[in-house]
Amino acid sequence: MSTVFELIINGKLPSTKVYESEHVLAIEDIHPVAPVHILIMPKKPIPDFQHVEAQDWPIIQEMLQAAQQIAEEKGLVEDGYRLLTNNGANAGQIVFHLHFHLIGGKVLNHIG
Repeated sequence: MSTVFELIINGKLPSTKVYESEHVLAIEDIHPVAPVHILIMPKKPIPDFQHVEAQDWPIIQEMLQAAQQIAEEKGLVEDGYRLLTNNGANAGQIVFHLHFHLIGGKVLNHIG
């Protein structure tokens, strides 16, 4: 069964794309927690960060580079932003397809 992100990657669900390459897609979150809330994901279905394998590290690097580029384009670099991933249900992961949340545009609460 496909995750919602796989459906978006395969063009079966709409999204607002902010970055796309052969291996990575970044979209606006449909339930943002801040003025800027971008989801950055590999196109390869990787369930979570713990399932990243040796051959996946170039994709992870590209995801991080995309985060830097998007943060700059969205004007977040000077004031700061949060980049995070949830790994597993107890951490709050809802969609089991690895993704990073790029969040900014306001003062963010502490995590804990």
